[in-house]
Amino acid sequence: MKRLVLGLFGIAAIASVAFAGTETYSGKEIKQVAPPPCPEWYADQEFNVGLWGTYVFTANDWPQDRYLDADHAWGGGIDLKYFFHRYFGVGIEGWAVDARRAFVRDNDGDPISFPNIGHNSRAVGAVLGTLTLRYPIPCTRFAPYVFGGGGGIFGGGERTSFDESNGDFPNDSSRSRAIGQFGGGIEVRFTPHIGWISDFSWNVVDGPNNNFGMVRTGINFAF
Repeated sequence: MKRLVLGLFGIAAIASVAFAGTETYSGKEIKQVAPPPCPEWYADQEFNVGLWGTYVFTANDWPQDRYLDADHAWGGGIDLKYFFHRYFGVGIEGWAVDARRAFVRDNDGDPISFPNIGHNSRAVGAVLGTLTLRYPIPCTRFAPYVFGGGGGIFGGGERTSFDESNGDFPNDSSRSRAIGQFGGGIEVRFTPHIGWISDFSWNVVDGPNNNFGMVRTGINFAF
C-alpha cells in the first residue's frame, strides 16, 4: 500500500514539473499601425479658374422688371479666384446672358386695345469682384462655400413701352448700373485639380424692380 501511495506522488510530481516547464507562444507580435493620412483634395493656397453655364430669373414678371426686361435668360461666365488661405479666397467674375427683351407698343394710342408686344435679343453682362469663404470637409471631396461681391452690370435698362401715335419712341440705349451679389454652393473634386461647382446667388441691381436670381453650374480648375 505504501508503495502505491509513493508511486502516485511520484507521478504527480513529475507531471507538475513537466507542465510547469512548458510555455506556449503565439508566434505573432501585435503592432500598432497608424492609419494612412487622408488625401488632400484642396490646397492651402491655390489658384482657381471656373467655367460655367448660368440661368437667370427675375424677381418680377417682365412688364414690371426694369433692367433685364425679361422673365429669364441663359448664358455663361468665368471666374478667377486665388485662395491665399485654405478657407478664404478673392477673385473676379464676369458673365453674360442672352436676355430676350419684351416691350409693349400701342400703335393706336388706345389704352383699351390689346397691346402689340415686341421682342428683341441683346446681351446683358456684369463684372464683379468677389470674396469666397469655403470649408473643405476633412477626408472628403466636398467643400461647401458662400460668396459675395460687387461690381457693375451693363446692357439692360431700356424703355419697355411706348406709344407711336404720341411721338413716344423707345429708348434703345442701355444703362449701366451697380450690382451686388451674395450666394452659396458646393464644389466636388474629381481630382485635386479638377472639380465641379454648383451654386445659387441673389443679385441686387441699383434701382427699383431690378433684382434677379442666378443659378450656376460648371467645371473648376485648381492650380
